[in-house]
Amino acid sequence: MAQHTQRTAPESKVHGGRSGGSYDFLVVANRLPVDRANGGWKRSPGGLVTALAPIMEKSDGAWVGWVGSPDEEIEPFEHAGMALIPVDLSTSEVELYYEGFSNATLWPLYHDVIAPPEFHRTWWDAYRRVNERFAVAVLARAAEGATVWVQDYQLQLVPAILRERRPDLRIGFFNHIPFPPPEIFSQLPWRRQVLEGLLGADLVGFQRPNDALNFARSARRYGGASGKGTHIIAGGRQVRAEPFPISIDTERISNLAQEPEIQARAKQIRQDLGSPKTIMLGVDRLDYTKGIRHRLKAFEELLSEGRIEVGEATLIQVASPSRERVEQYRLLREEIEGTVGRINGAFDTLQHTAVRYLHHNYPVEEMVALYLAADVMLVTALRDGMNLVAKEYVASRFAGTGALVLSEFAGAADQLKQALLVNPHDIAGLKDAMVAAAKMPPGSASRRMKAMRRQIIVHNVEEWSASFLNRLAEVTHG
Repeated sequence: MAQHTQRTAPESKVHGGRSGGSYDFLVVANRLPVDRANGGWKRSPGGLVTALAPIMEKSDGAWVGWVGSPDEEIEPFEHAGMALIPVDLSTSEVELYYEGFSNATLWPLYHDVIAPPEFHRTWWDAYRRVNERFAVAVLARAAEGATVWVQDYQLQLVPAILRERRPDLRIGFFNHIPFPPPEIFSQLPWRRQVLEGLLGADLVGFQRPNDALNFARSARRYGGASGKGTHIIAGGRQVRAEPFPISIDTERISNLAQEPEIQARAKQIRQDLGSPKTIMLGVDRLDYTKGIRHRLKAFEELLSEGRIEVGEATLIQVASPSRERVEQYRLLREEIEGTVGRINGAFDTLQHTAVRYLHHNYPVEEMVALYLAADVMLVTALRDGMNLVAKEYVASRFAGTGALVLSEFAGAADQLKQALLVNPHDIAGLKDAMVAAAKMPPGSASRRMKAMRRQIIVHNVEEWSASFLNRLAEVTHG
């Protein structure tokens, strides 16, 4: 990817005040970057918000998204320097558009059909209707020639709607999850409509080069486009498809890791677990793409074989609640909790637990303490657009200690090449990597970690956003 002069966002202006203004820069995402808290609002956790909130705080732009609760109409408001424009969804639309088409059709399809996608016309109808509503909200607030940055797979139809009605707009789209090869994408009954929606953008960004190539191939095969490589001609317009690997607010995580209170909490975590020699850590949403089952199987086999022992090693598995109204996720939770119970029943001692399973969301301060407490970080996704947890772990290891076991099927593997890269489907190989990470000589671990830290210090979230927005300006100007 070409290097560009860094900046955080295009210059943005608010015309007419909070309630009725128009904006020169708008971010459009399924969710607003806030959650309710004690009668007010707080910034949401999660990769997308982590990536974009710093940009919005430094600009005078607006963020368009759903507030997170159905059947509720909320007027535009401000929070932490961001203008927020809510889009309302009904209970039925949450079920059909979000839980249905977005997360039971597109999510499994785009993640290599790890779980079977479902195709229902009522879900598609809701998806089209909600995408239209998001686009209308943008059109009402976009100033002449505004830059609009649409985020992720829930809103793939928005770019074309904007393009048709406001050709003056500069439109970017970023896909945070993988884009499947044409052979898989072709299963989608509405493949042409989705491709036409995305081709309304000037620039379509992806996490990895292969994702951009997959999209371009599908656009030519099923979307009526032409061109070569990732240079696409659609409707007489040029559309660029390029990789822009997302990152994190590296400085924030690194600074938190050096706070005495968080370091003390990390020590307390180790003591509470009986001060084992090696703490292994997994931090994931409870999702079938994250490889939690494979990780637990590998850990259980290592215990059975005596290659690691309870008391010497403990696995902490944080599994944040996710999409619990979707049947596949309910079944996954039951399976994971059953597996943890079986492992602990077989291997726990009175003094030590084999697997400490935590089905919670935690504030970032607690997560950094967990990163500091862990000797080995296990990121073993079966398919992942990026996986920011891997980068957060590296950012927290300011002393250069610790080891990262990383799936080659996560986008982060392209940047964190000094990790122990694994194929998570290969349980034997995964086991060997876990043991190697636990026994890695300090000098080798330090060299690897310092190299990875250098990478994410340079390529942080501001560099990601600047490279995308600068490239969008280049594409639209010429």
